[in-house]
Amino acid sequence: MAAPSAAGPGPAPLLRVMAECGRSRARAGELRLPHGPVPCPVFMPVGTRGTAKGVTAAQLAALGCRICLGNTYHLGTRPGPELVQRAGGLHGFMDWPHNLLTDSGGFQMVSLVELAEVREEGVRFRSPYGGEEILLSPERSIEIQNALGADIVMQLDDVVSSTTTGPRVEEAMHRSVRWLDRCIAANRRPRRQNLFAIIQGGLDPALRTKCLEEMTRRDVPGFAIGGLSGGEEKGRFWRMVKLSTDLLPRDKPRYLMGVGYATDLVVCVALGCDMFDCVFPTRTARFGSALVPWGSLQLKNRQFAKDFRPIDENCGCPTCQRHSRAYLHALLRSETAALHLLTVHNIAYQLNLMGAMRESILAGRFPQFVRQFLATMYGGGTRRVPPWVLEALAAVGITLE
Repeated sequence: MAAPSAAGPGPAPLLRVMAECGRSRARAGELRLPHGPVPCPVFMPVGTRGTAKGVTAAQLAALGCRICLGNTYHLGTRPGPELVQRAGGLHGFMDWPHNLLTDSGGFQMVSLVELAEVREEGVRFRSPYGGEEILLSPERSIEIQNALGADIVMQLDDVVSSTTTGPRVEEAMHRSVRWLDRCIAANRRPRRQNLFAIIQGGLDPALRTKCLEEMTRRDVPGFAIGGLSGGEEKGRFWRMVKLSTDLLPRDKPRYLMGVGYATDLVVCVALGCDMFDCVFPTRTARFGSALVPWGSLQLKNRQFAKDFRPIDENCGCPTCQRHSRAYLHALLRSETAALHLLTVHNIAYQLNLMGAMRESILAGRFPQFVRQFLATMYGGGTRRVPPWVLEALAAVGITLE
């Protein structure tokens, strides 16, 4: 029997590849989505309940963000898809004119594992709000996402922690394939809401390869690499990413879920990934940490009390243009405004990093960009660069010598 198709014939490919690195797997392109084009590689800020914590939708747009995330589980619980749909979908509800991606709710199988029970019909959660039981099936996940109206929707997958071993990993992989077929069948708006499959298989190369073989038989607009970045050893992480990008179609977007550290972003762009998301830049801002090209600044530390320089003299974000490290240090002692200002800066840092990578790929100098990035981040030479980074880059032809 033929594999299900996510859409009828006719729609243009979602991804337009504009340039590829002559040495590594990095590529620059454009996602052609209903709410406008999105340059990639792209980092997508996470707006769990309709906003990224600490910033407004207007501020995200002003920073150049053209796609951000919403969470199906949380939005489906509160305020509920019916209310959001009455507001014109999530775009209207949060006053966001650009693109949205909604996750399926599958990750909550890990993050809310004490409240979840997985069966073939779906996942039964006990609501963290009122304690009532909720069934999130593949069909219900897509129904909620259709109501939210995101431009990219994700299949419901059976998610296990990346450090899990044994038969549960294989069970989750096979179930994710079956649930993909149910999600494809349930999607009522395939031409407006692009359904992505999510590759599972844990850290087992054979299981991940089997999942890739099965899911790439389905004619979906894009693919996500799931089940990683959950605490596994970095050497195993990058090998699973490379295995996935080796076998995924060249002409469709590759979304690496849950990755947001700067070094990880650079390495995984080199391995061939196009899209990323993570709560890291907004979460670390709430702890007083500012992202910079040489790592991070913990602005709560007393050394910044009389430092009147901006966080980063080369950053054009509103925080760096208007405020000093000393001012932010003083605010962090008692005012939540500092967390807001740091969030703006950290998101700007992530978006600027992705933009710089994209420009270097278009200009044919991505390997040089990688070398300069690592020299700035780790202080020159190879001695301080993590071995896994050197191994991963060497696997796609980039050396630091």
